[in-house]
Amino acid sequence: MLAEHPKQPGLTLVALAFLMVMAGCATATTVTSTSVPATGSPDPIEVVLMTHDSFAISEELLADFQNETGIEIKVLRAGDTGAMVNQAVLTKDNPLADVIFGVDNTFLSRALDADVFDPYASPLLASVPNELETDPRVTPIDFGDVCINWDKGYFAGAGLAPPETLLDLTDPAYRDLLVVQNPATSSPGLAFLYSTIARFGETGDYTWIDYWSELRENGVLVTSGWEEAYYSYFTAASDGDRPIVVSYASSPPFEVIYATEPIDEPPTAVMTDGCFRQIEYAGIVTGTENLPAAEQVIDLLLSTRFQEEIPLSMFVFPANEDAALPAAFVEFAVVPADPLSLPGGEIETNARRWITEWTEVVNR
Repeated sequence: MLAEHPKQPGLTLVALAFLMVMAGCATATTVTSTSVPATGSPDPIEVVLMTHDSFAISEELLADFQNETGIEIKVLRAGDTGAMVNQAVLTKDNPLADVIFGVDNTFLSRALDADVFDPYASPLLASVPNELETDPRVTPIDFGDVCINWDKGYFAGAGLAPPETLLDLTDPAYRDLLVVQNPATSSPGLAFLYSTIARFGETGDYTWIDYWSELRENGVLVTSGWEEAYYSYFTAASDGDRPIVVSYASSPPFEVIYATEPIDEPPTAVMTDGCFRQIEYAGIVTGTENLPAAEQVIDLLLSTRFQEEIPLSMFVFPANEDAALPAAFVEFAVVPADPLSLPGGEIETNARRWITEWTEVVNR
């Protein structure tokens, strides 16, 4: 998932064990390379790839890429998505990396406003749907949907119908049952905030601020990030007492595939109303001294070989339509028919104000 899923959402978790397992996954497709000579050179070109903590790539793919191109990728993990973007912005005059992966559309405006990236058009963009492309300075790599997840066992045991809409979450029947993430520090938290803004708007008799006021009165719990919410409070994954959580539409297959004991169906379900689509991007850092090599790293991230690792290593969908999806992922992942979104310009203009207003409403 995106920035904080066990895929990573995110993103980061049982993740340490999960990412170690997934480091061995790779397919047989060849990575193509052009700009930098292939080699057994004793002095490979080093490209630093800054990413969030949930990024996963197989060691085999990294080794094959280095052997074919002479480029050694050094992965620099920089926390969750928000922390990574903030670090990239703060160090833009003395950048720490050549390429950044994992900036999603909830945080993209911060990076673009700071001119962190230079434009690059990979030839592999021909296999990426136009609707995923946002700005020539960044390349779409994967996408997923942030949605409300609920614990099937809890609701069956309580004899309570699960919520079906965003508005249901304000019903007293669900008091003290919802845990969300802080949008100032969490990518899925920010995506969920955007979903409420997209659904309820800023004007009229009932706005997104009214909605969050009602969530607050109904006992919503806010955590700093996805991992804390899911693994400390969500009843399906912890000893917590919250059976409703902001997570990903692809969380159920993760629960099935990596269950301690084999299970036939996920213990969690997805509320498809109110999902917000996240797109993760990669970009070449302005000022890199390794431009041709950085371009090849972007091409690697769009290659079918890496793209086919994405579903089971980061639990999101590949951007490259030529990449095959694993059967288990297809069987258990939910793809909302009509996910919510906001125009990039609106996010860029209003993101900081929305977070400030959210903080005032929820923390008052």
